[in-house]
Amino acid sequence: MQLTSVPVDRARFTYVPMPIGGHFNNRAISEAAETDSGRFNVWGNSFPAGHLPKPSSRIEVAGVPFDFPAPTAAGDNIRCAGQVITLPPGRYDWLHLLTAAERRSEDTIALHFTHGDVDFEALRVSDFWAAPARFGEQLAYVTGDMHYPHHVQSGLSALMWCQRVPVTRGQPLTGIRLPRNIAIHVFALTLQSAVVQAPGPEPREARS
Repeated sequence: MQLTSVPVDRARFTYVPMPIGGHFNNRAISEAAETDSGRFNVWGNSFPAGHLPKPSSRIEVAGVPFDFPAPTAAGDNIRCAGQVITLPPGRYDWLHLLTAAERRSEDTIALHFTHGDVDFEALRVSDFWAAPARFGEQLAYVTGDMHYPHHVQSGLSALMWCQRVPVTRGQPLTGIRLPRNIAIHVFALTLQSAVVQAPGPEPREARS
């Protein structure tokens, strides 16, 4: 059996940051003058806007581009409650999520494919309180303060993570269903696929 290797420089990744603002149902980021507007958790904590990227800005975490959320009347993130997000059909390898959790949380995300198949993958997110990553996530942002409804708590950090979920089925993915777990919040979503370029012709020896 003859195997053909594909050099690394012949493979490239493509990323598709997804617009998810239509699913926002929670406000987790607040200005210092409006700390009572945040409702990330039951205590009304929130991330300080001044310690995070500007709304609608294109950011990059560990090489992955995201569109940082722009607040809407409904909020600035998805508090997971089984929402279905329709995706442009395509062969993807990873889902990248800019996320945070009210406590260390583990749940399941459903992946829906063109032929009706559904796969279930784990979504694990570490606590937003200053603590180490428990599930191997990439730390996206750490704030210097945390907002309470009636004051700013200096020196108490809030953490936002970059977590990824594999897409292993070789079919076009058409949508995802988020878990029914209101402790998990999603701020941004990016799809990743690998495009492998066909090898070029083998070099020939020059003949005299």
